[in-house]
Amino acid sequence: MSDQVNLKAEKRDDMGSAAVGRLRRGGKIPGVVYGSTQESYAVQIDTSTIKNLLRNSASQQILVNLQIEGAKETNKLALIQDVQQHAISGDILHIDFNAVKEDSEIHARVPIELIGDPVGIKQGGILDTLLHDIEVHCLPKDLPAALKFDVSELDIGDSLSIASAEFPEGVSAALDGEVLIAIVNETRAALSEGEDEGGEEGEEEGEGEGEDKEGQSEDGKESS
Repeated sequence: MSDQVNLKAEKRDDMGSAAVGRLRRGGKIPGVVYGSTQESYAVQIDTSTIKNLLRNSASQQILVNLQIEGAKETNKLALIQDVQQHAISGDILHIDFNAVKEDSEIHARVPIELIGDPVGIKQGGILDTLLHDIEVHCLPKDLPAALKFDVSELDIGDSLSIASAEFPEGVSAALDGEVLIAIVNETRAALSEGEDEGGEEGEEEGEGEGEDKEGQSEDGKESS
């Protein structure tokens, strides 16, 4: 399970583009807290704090314990649902926090980590990763920081699917069980080498047949 991170925030009352601009110039990032059982309200978070938090996490969807100054509920368990960034500079523009309850199921995207070297690689194969993260369902306490799957037993042609992957207890995938996470394929070089060998064998057989026919022709001429 991922550790809950304490994140300080302040309730924000000033709205509008001018207020947001002043906020960002002052080293703060605007955000909003919402949930199925509460009204939405605006907050602001220290820019350097949220940058460090995201930098040290494999996923942007992080479970945090919001400590909100000026709000009725000073502590709020929330999932970072969305991080809006500038298309060119990458600067964080806005953050959405989805307030959750400890006893209610949440949906979140969790990054995948493949562990081990597949045996198929030693046979000339290559590991193709088809999914880099998966949407999962679980209680907040069971949300993993990453999903670690062992692929060391995969041979050429073997694959790891949602159904065959071992998920942590209490965690289930939103995808169908037949969806592939990774597969070990033959390399193009290996395939090309196999085709070349097949072609060479065909040429040798063709040459042998030609020689036999030529010999028969010569025999025929000599006998006439």
